[in-house]
Amino acid sequence: MSAETAIGIHDLSFRTTSLVLNHTELARSNGTDVGKYHKGLGQHAMSVPTADEDIVTMAAAAALPLVRRHGPDRIRTVVLATESSIDQSKAAGVYVHSLLGLPPHVRVVEVKQACYGATAALQFAAGLVHRDPEQQVLVIASDISRYDLDSPGEATQGAAAAAMLVSADPALLELTGPSGLFTADVMDFWRPNYRATALVNGKESVTAYLDAVEGAWRDYRDRGGLPLEEFRAFCYHQPYTRLAFKAHRALLETCGARTDEEALHHAVAPTTGYNETVGNSYTASVYLALTAALENCPDLDGRTLGLFSYGSGSVAEFFATRVRPGYRSHLRADAHREAVGARQAIDYETYRGLRRQSLPTDGSWYELPHQTRGPFRLAALRDHQRIYEAA
Repeated sequence: MSAETAIGIHDLSFRTTSLVLNHTELARSNGTDVGKYHKGLGQHAMSVPTADEDIVTMAAAAALPLVRRHGPDRIRTVVLATESSIDQSKAAGVYVHSLLGLPPHVRVVEVKQACYGATAALQFAAGLVHRDPEQQVLVIASDISRYDLDSPGEATQGAAAAAMLVSADPALLELTGPSGLFTADVMDFWRPNYRATALVNGKESVTAYLDAVEGAWRDYRDRGGLPLEEFRAFCYHQPYTRLAFKAHRALLETCGARTDEEALHHAVAPTTGYNETVGNSYTASVYLALTAALENCPDLDGRTLGLFSYGSGSVAEFFATRVRPGYRSHLRADAHREAVGARQAIDYETYRGLRRQSLPTDGSWYELPHQTRGPFRLAALRDHQRIYEAA
């Protein structure tokens, strides 16, 4: 493979759930000033899954347009990143492989490190393509974030899946230069095996995130990365969108650059459109930010975008991507806006009812109601097995 051959994201698609809870409804029901959500968190709504939607159905729905456009023949690997896995042994991507009708000669694995996992998967994929430029790797990030009802984190919940086709000579984005890395053993956010919802130390979480921004950026620059002024926009992992602005302010201060609202808005605002209405999608979050940047920033041909990926616990990475000429003809903006806009708004009691539901754990036969509007659904459970089907 020649040194000049670019490797990166050839195609990008995301999907979310069929339902949405608006934060005006959440605030009305719990007696909170909606400004706390709209201005304090930067969140306006959150995606809510139906009973027959999960990380597999979202992942398959996100990847389906990629397989339809490019075909399955060159896909040799599927890497699914998630922190809300459905099985302690079997990779969720194996179900996705079946739903998409991919050929048998494919490796499928699952990757976990909180919200950072999809970036690890992307880097693994780039290495595989470097080794064999004829193959393509399907990387999928899929998560449903859940916190305890009536907890401070409840308003930041969300769900989405982002699928990326990684290849040589990509149509959208080329991965460039070094990566800046940062790891610290902190307990800012975690979910033990025996819990269905995460535990969060809010103050520690923000501090750990901002420490990781500075640490990853310093490592990136120490390894010869581009200076701040070379970047058109910065795509941050967004547990809630206001944190992205706070993170960029910290980065600007680290670089000794101006931190006025105009500078923050120019670099970050184009990236928040999907996350502010979908909510925290964990591994998919930074790639929803990337999708928004590609669709909202004008004239990105040849421009550089910075990505900061963070996973609590904590692991972080900062890396750069160069937008390829002619990228706009490959975007899926209409489909993404439709996926977000077609969600059915639900009231607070419906949301609470869905949250109180749980799947049986005794191995009995259980059929789920057909509620999803997506192309795939979780149809039943039988003998401790999940049964998926096309919807």
